[in-house]
Amino acid sequence: MLLAQIFASVIFLVMFYLIITEKFERQWITLISGGFTLLLVFGIGFNFSQQSIVATLETLNVSTIFSLGFWYSKGAHLSSKGIDWATIFFIFGMMIMVEGMARVGFFRWLCMQLAKTVKYKIIPIFIAFMVLSAVLSMFIDSITVILFLVAVTIELSILLKFNPVSMILAEIFCANLGGSSTMCGDPPNIIIGSKLGYTFMDFLCNTGIIALIALIFTLVYFYLICRKEYSQKEKIIDTSKFPSPQTAITDKKGFIISCMVFATAIILLITHASTHLSVATIGMFIAVITLATNRKHFMEILKKVDYKTLLFFVGLFIVVGGLEQTGVLELIAQIIEKISFGNPYILIAIIIWVSAIASAFVDNIPFAATMIPVIQSLEATSGIPLATMAWALSIGTDIGGSATPIGASANVVGTSVSAKSGHPITWARYCKFSVPATVMVIVISTIYIWIVYF
Repeated sequence: MLLAQIFASVIFLVMFYLIITEKFERQWITLISGGFTLLLVFGIGFNFSQQSIVATLETLNVSTIFSLGFWYSKGAHLSSKGIDWATIFFIFGMMIMVEGMARVGFFRWLCMQLAKTVKYKIIPIFIAFMVLSAVLSMFIDSITVILFLVAVTIELSILLKFNPVSMILAEIFCANLGGSSTMCGDPPNIIIGSKLGYTFMDFLCNTGIIALIALIFTLVYFYLICRKEYSQKEKIIDTSKFPSPQTAITDKKGFIISCMVFATAIILLITHASTHLSVATIGMFIAVITLATNRKHFMEILKKVDYKTLLFFVGLFIVVGGLEQTGVLELIAQIIEKISFGNPYILIAIIIWVSAIASAFVDNIPFAATMIPVIQSLEATSGIPLATMAWALSIGTDIGGSATPIGASANVVGTSVSAKSGHPITWARYCKFSVPATVMVIVISTIYIWIVYF
């Protein structure tokens, strides 16, 4: 077992290093690392014994797809090790839905309509776009939200003659904050919810409240540091030449259908604790009705799905499965337990702050996937409810990623789009804006969890 633990640990550390350096596409890094895990950890490490076969089958986890509990379950949550196919199916379904909505111009229409509603005043647009970024990211991948929101922000900055950088930074931060409030808002939450059996409403009633409180402070923070820059000067703006929001809609019938599909997805997510439909079922159902209502654009939508991210998840789950099968994650849990001296307040602080600091510099998805079995082990030894540690892990990974330009995918996308438009964002400027906001939200979250859950 010791040899298997060494192999699993080395493979994981090398994978993490390669992901950070970004020298290769990350899906190939995790898939190749997953291949080494199957060969070295489960093969050589387990001496090609019966245990090798069991560990491999449990990690690949294909059999669960064909069980009723994977799609519909009234009983206890169907827990599993290794590849979380429910997460992958759900993300795939939501990607299909988002591509369908993007095709008909939904996101650009929404942004332009909101700007028109506040009469193209810069400060109101600034506040409104932060709120919009947070709200949309509760239900839609933050990368998609930032792509369209930043593009419209830059377009408006040209029309209204203002520097969009500060607004873009605020939108990125709020996208990550909004994503922390629901199960489908951010990939780490999808993994946590699927692995531990928490529902959309579980997240909304716990991390959602934390995110709402933090959003209020965040709006005040960004307003105070940006109000001088975006103070509306006394000038007459001729809005008659501005593009109408309606011009963003490329297919009116498809637009209405997309809105209905989006509403259906939200209803199914909110009620899935009552309907007993799994997230895999919801994701695949949404994908089917999106494709069925976009028959003419069937292949166009399928081609735009981010398959690289799905493959990234598959490889990642296999590598983490190696750590889990060899008991490495249990050892990490024991170390955390010793460091905290059994004090629940210190333990929660360690989980949320370590998660936040780590996620500021490394991809928060593999970190969250790695920590889930750790907090499951801590539940048995510390006596702290698993849910409490899950909310701390969720907030830490989601918000910590906001601190640096590379901490979350939305950050990378937002700064890249800004740079291509002629507004490069340096590390210094990004961190000057976002690090204080990140620390503020993590402090608020830590205090909230201490007060409410202990």
